[in-house]
Amino acid sequence: MRIAIVGSKGQVGWELTRRAPMFGHEVLAWDQDELDITDATAVDQTLTASGAAVVINAAAYTAVDRAEQEPDLAFAVNRDGPAHLAVACARLNIPLLHISTDYVFDGRKTSPYVEDDPASPLGVYGRSKWEGDEAVRRLLPRHVILRVSWVFGIQGHNFVKTILRLAREREELRVVADQRGCPTYAGDIADTLLILAGRGAEMDAKAMWDTGAGWGTYHYCGEPATTWHGFASAIIEKARARESLPARTVTAIATADYPTPVARPANSVLDCARLAAGFGIRPCSWQEGLTTMLFALYAS
Repeated sequence: MRIAIVGSKGQVGWELTRRAPMFGHEVLAWDQDELDITDATAVDQTLTASGAAVVINAAAYTAVDRAEQEPDLAFAVNRDGPAHLAVACARLNIPLLHISTDYVFDGRKTSPYVEDDPASPLGVYGRSKWEGDEAVRRLLPRHVILRVSWVFGIQGHNFVKTILRLAREREELRVVADQRGCPTYAGDIADTLLILAGRGAEMDAKAMWDTGAGWGTYHYCGEPATTWHGFASAIIEKARARESLPARTVTAIATADYPTPVARPANSVLDCARLAAGFGIRPCSWQEGLTTMLFALYAS
């Protein structure tokens, strides 16, 4: 199958690009400097010429705090971009797999979020992603929206790399301990999307008979749930086996002690049962993903 990957230099896009051939797929990949998804004409022309059988959108504006100062750009990338992709895919009669986020929820629910829970984003980033999801649903029946959370990987900027940098600079790290979520390794997200991309015919058939495992919205994240403090502690523990770190203490603090321009959800835990029931895809251990990532970082 020929797969078109948009956002190829991001955390998940980079993993998709390098893993797709292992699944037997031919890859066409573009990043922002090669395909601007905010340009509807460029999107239509590029996808038409690609001959792709499926498109995976891994492009996004992800600067949560900066989005408050750049709302036009955030909405152009996160809302209008997916809409342009969906329109082109609808005209070409090919499916779109689109990555979404746990930040479409406000975090007030005390149990894990399921796909049908009402969205209530706390800031521009979450709202722009939600409106992009809604555009895909409205414009293209043959779609998968995969909500993920707390993404980390070898490529790009993320929490793991930030904690490693701070652990080399400070003796004490102060990390929020009252926000819960599920760290998710970018490589595991890429594998999930590639499995789903290869099962489009199955999703067409199941959608036709309304058996509950066709096109639509699904959750995927690592397990088990933890806090930012728990995640940071695990990062430092694993890294300390490979290098001597000045950091000696990871102090648990409250969200109120670390104010940010935009509030984060107190609960970002996602329920992944729908994906497991429909396709047999179950969450992977984020600890194993972290081990894989650190091995690659220290080997480079």
